[in-house]
Amino acid sequence: MSITIILIVLTVGISIYAWSNPDLMGKWIFHPFSVDKYHQYYRFITSGFLHADWGHLLFNMFSFYMFARIVEQTFVNYHGGQNGILLFLLIYLGGIIVSDIYTYFKQRRNYDYRALGASGGVSAIIFSSILLNPLSGIIIFPIPFPIRGFIFGFLYLVYSYYQGKRMGDNVNHDAHFYGAVYGFVLTIFLVPNALENFVSQIQEWQVF
Repeated sequence: MSITIILIVLTVGISIYAWSNPDLMGKWIFHPFSVDKYHQYYRFITSGFLHADWGHLLFNMFSFYMFARIVEQTFVNYHGGQNGILLFLLIYLGGIIVSDIYTYFKQRRNYDYRALGASGGVSAIIFSSILLNPLSGIIIFPIPFPIRGFIFGFLYLVYSYYQGKRMGDNVNHDAHFYGAVYGFVLTIFLVPNALENFVSQIQEWQVF
C-alpha cells in the first residue's frame, strides 16, 4: 500500500474519531497560545490530521490523492523505496508544520485562535506536483476547462497571499501560501533538474 493511501486512511480515521471526542480535538488542534505558553509543539503536526467537517476532510483528501501519486512515484524513482517515502513525508508533514509557523507568531497571544486541517501539507504536495509537471491540467469549478498547472499555481499564490492579508474569512490562507512555497522550493533541491525541466516545459508550451 502506498504512503499516500496510508496517510489518507489515517487522516480520515483520526478526523472522524475526533468529531465524537472533544477531548482529543482540544488536545490536538493547532492552538498557538498553548504552543507558546505550554510548549505543546506537537500541535504543529497533530492538527494536520484533524478536519472541521466532511466537506473539509473530503476536499483535502481528494486534492491530496490527485496530486500525491506523481510526487510519491517521482521520489521513489529517484531515491529508491525507503528514501523516496521518507522524502515524500518530508514534503507532506513538513508542509503541515512549516505552513503554520507564520500563523503561530501572528496568533500566539490570541487565546481564541484555533486552526486545523492538512491544507498546508496538501498545498506542499500540489506545488511539488506542479514543479514536476507544470503543464498538467487542473479543473477549478466553475471554469469548464482545465488550467495549466503553472498558471493555477501563480493564481493560487496571489489569491492566498491577498486573502491572508485581508483575513476576511475563517480560512488560514497563510498556511496555504507558505505550504505551497515550501513544497515547491524543497522539491527543487530533492529532485535533480526539476527546476530546469519546469522552465523548459513552460518555454515549449504553446497556447494553440
